[in-house]
Amino acid sequence: MAPVATQIPLFAREPIAVEPAPPSAEDVAAATRIPPGVRLGTSSWSFPGWTGSVWQCSVRPALLARHGLAAYARHPLLRAVGIDRSYYAPPERSLLARYAAEVPDGFRFLVKAHEHVTCAQLRAPSGRSEPNPRFLDAAYATDAVVAPAVAGLGPKLGALVFQFPPQDPALAGGPEGFAERLHGFLTRLPRGPAYAVEIRNQAWFTPAYVQALRDAGAVHCLALHPRMPDLEVQEAALAPDAPLLVARWMLRRGMRYEQARERYAPFDRLAEPDPRNRERLAGLLARTAARGSAALVTVNNKAEGSAPLSVFALARRTAALLEAGR
Repeated sequence: MAPVATQIPLFAREPIAVEPAPPSAEDVAAATRIPPGVRLGTSSWSFPGWTGSVWQCSVRPALLARHGLAAYARHPLLRAVGIDRSYYAPPERSLLARYAAEVPDGFRFLVKAHEHVTCAQLRAPSGRSEPNPRFLDAAYATDAVVAPAVAGLGPKLGALVFQFPPQDPALAGGPEGFAERLHGFLTRLPRGPAYAVEIRNQAWFTPAYVQALRDAGAVHCLALHPRMPDLEVQEAALAPDAPLLVARWMLRRGMRYEQARERYAPFDRLAEPDPRNRERLAGLLARTAARGSAALVTVNNKAEGSAPLSVFALARRTAALLEAGR
């Protein structure tokens, strides 16, 4: 008699609830030593490879995108997260409000501004690059970026980051012209939210750029990225009394995003640890915490291979430095 085949229900439903993985005792201890105002997190959260570190069980990316944030935010060291999708389209207030409702009061979001604000040229339907009339347009940024983030996230908005991708510096009038236009743009934005600026053109990283940020009350977003100088060089752009440190740890030197994605997927381990950058960033965080300032740092999977594992290692090192400095 032929064996009976096991029948798999055609309409079996995947559970909606996403359960968090229990944190290690070491991570819980580190969380108690790091001040609440120092918030670390990842660039986004919908990666099944984080099973065991963030998720208790493996879940599809689509389900994690819809239901994973609440579980993510239950880890004591994951106190922040980046919202990158807003770079490609203005964020919807209702979606941001839903995100805010899923996380505890002390949690913060780092929201990217729409690329129409930060790209001097955009690709037209014809395939040609054309001048972008919304580049550094404060009115558009106020309506499409700032207003929905403030209304949707409320006090859980940690900072809005204006990321300027690599582009011809001459399109913004050269380094001096860019600094002048940036200053005018930032001073026309609504007061209240924290604004951070991230650049990928070293030519724009000038004393005039630094002064423009300080005069406008904005901060330089430290970018651990091959296109930018080392962390110590960028740190010089920070005001000594800056109330907020913003940093994004994205990619090691000598690596491209596509190369890192192929090498590190499914992002379930620290495939290539970067102890040099980790130590530098931990030291900066410890100094920031020691003087009573806040910090908002996000980490990408492409930094070392697994963003949450990088966050946990960074947090443990920061906690150790704080403990040693007491």
